[in-house]
Amino acid sequence: MKTLIEHLGQYAIYHRDERNILTHFIGVPLIVLAVIWLLYIPLLSVKNVTLTPAFFIIFSVSIYYIWLEVKLGCVMVCCLAAGYITAHNSYLYFSGIEQWFYAMACILFLIGWAIQFIGHYFEGKKPAFVDDLMGLLIGPLFVVAEIAFKLGFLNTLEQQIIDIAGPYKNHKRDKKIVR
Repeated sequence: MKTLIEHLGQYAIYHRDERNILTHFIGVPLIVLAVIWLLYIPLLSVKNVTLTPAFFIIFSVSIYYIWLEVKLGCVMVCCLAAGYITAHNSYLYFSGIEQWFYAMACILFLIGWAIQFIGHYFEGKKPAFVDDLMGLLIGPLFVVAEIAFKLGFLNTLEQQIIDIAGPYKNHKRDKKIVR
């Protein structure tokens, strides 16, 4: 099984252009939220927690993210939980007209992918998932890692990814980290 560095390094090969990475900051969260909404099909409620296919997938994916790296995994759990809570509240808001809830999810999904493809136009490369479906699972983790890098965290991890994927393109400052 691949390590966090291997997954992020492989994903980063398709994402070196700074403009592409920036589009992912918008597109990936929209897609993730849309998928959570589309899978928010209430099966049963237990003590004010609505169990849905989205709940079980989030639970499974969260275990995988934490297994890859605890800190980033915990951030992902928080992001996914926020997405689930948003889906739950939106579902309640659209109560009685659920078709609008799912229509909104489809719109978010399409907008998210449109933004992604604009980014890959800048990159000049196809999306990572075309060659490896794991890219669909690693993409959200990549976005969280890139945000951490931009905030000045996880410099060692960033350098390990740069060593695998190469330097950033169209970046205003030198991202080569010397240790």
